[in-house]
Amino acid sequence: MTLPARRIPPELVAPLTRPEVDPAPLFELFRGSFSTELLVASVAHFQLFEKLEKEALSFGTLRRELGISERAMNVLITALLAMGLLDRNPRGELGLSPMARRHLLSASPYFVGDYFGLASASEGVMQLVDRLKTDKPKGSSAEEAGVGFIFKEGMKSAMEDTSGARAFTLALAGRAKNVAPELARVLPLSEARVLLDVGGGTGLYSIAFLRANPQLRAIVWDRPEVLRVAEEFARESGVGDRLQLLPGDMFSDPVPGEVDVVLLSNVLHDWDIGDCRRLLRRCAAGISPGGRVVVHDVFLNDALDGPLPIALYSAALFSVTEGRAYSVAEYSEMLNGAGIRPVQVLPTLVHCGALIGVRR
Repeated sequence: MTLPARRIPPELVAPLTRPEVDPAPLFELFRGSFSTELLVASVAHFQLFEKLEKEALSFGTLRRELGISERAMNVLITALLAMGLLDRNPRGELGLSPMARRHLLSASPYFVGDYFGLASASEGVMQLVDRLKTDKPKGSSAEEAGVGFIFKEGMKSAMEDTSGARAFTLALAGRAKNVAPELARVLPLSEARVLLDVGGGTGLYSIAFLRANPQLRAIVWDRPEVLRVAEEFARESGVGDRLQLLPGDMFSDPVPGEVDVVLLSNVLHDWDIGDCRRLLRRCAAGISPGGRVVVHDVFLNDALDGPLPIALYSAALFSVTEGRAYSVAEYSEMLNGAGIRPVQVLPTLVHCGALIGVRR
C-alpha cells in the first residue's frame, strides 16, 4: 500500500497497559439517550403497553401486532425487559410489569405516558421509530451518504470514502486504545505464530498482541481506505515489521490461511445472524484444528433481558448497522455451527469480553 501523507502522533497509537479506570460508565452515559427514545417510541408510537393490557402475548404474536421485523423486535423487547417494564411468564409470553401496568396504561389514574409523549416528535425518537419500522440502518437510503460502519456488496458505504473511512476509523480507535492492552493481557498468545485480525480497523488490537508476544505476526484484514489509517498506526507502533495490512472483503475474498488465531473484535455485532454464521464458517476454514477463534464483543444475557447498558448499545448498533448485540448463547450456537467449540469467556473493559472457541 502507498504510505499516506498523514501521521498519527506516537502518543496516540496505543498505551502499553490498561487504563487505571474502566471508562464503561462514560459509554453508558453516551448511549443513555436510547432509553428515552425506546420508551417514547413504545408508548407514543407503537402503543405497545396497551397491546398487553388484557393478556400476555408470545414474542411472535406481539411482533405481528407491532408490525416490525424480528431483529427490531429483539432490540426493543430486550431493552424493555432490562428496564423492568415487561415480564415473561412461565410460558415465555410477554406481559406488563407492575410498573408498566400502573403508569403506562392510559386507563390507569397514575398514567404518565402523555408526559413522555411530549418527546414523541423529537428528531431522535422519529429516527428510531423509522429504523424500527423499516429495519434499515442509518445511511442506507439513496439520498444518504452511506452506512458508516459496514461494507457489503450492493450497499453504499461511507467506509469507501477516504475522509469518511478515516473519521469513522479514528472514532472507533478511542475504545480500542483502552481495551486492546487488557485483551492482550488476559489472553496470552505465547504459543501462537500468526494472528488474523478480521475487520481490524486501526490494527490497535493486533499491535497490543504483538507488543505482548514477541514471536507473533499479525495480519489486519480490512477495507483499503480503512487500512490507510491502520498504516499510520503501524508506523508508530514499534512492531510494524511484524504487522501485515491486507486489503479485502471478508465476505468474498479468500481468507488468509495458516493462522493460529482469528480475532473478531467488535465485528460480528455489525451483521445479522446469517452473515455472522457465514463469516465464522469462512474464518474457521483458515485455521488448523486446535486453532482458536476469539469473539471479542459485548454480550447480552442469555435470556435476552439485559443488562440495560448492553440493551441500549444494541439499539445503537441496530440504528447504524445490520446487526445488534448478541448473547454468549447466541454466539456459541454460531460458533458450534462453524465447527468451533466455545470454551471460555474472559472479561475485558468497556462492557466487552472475549469468547474463546477452539476449532474441532
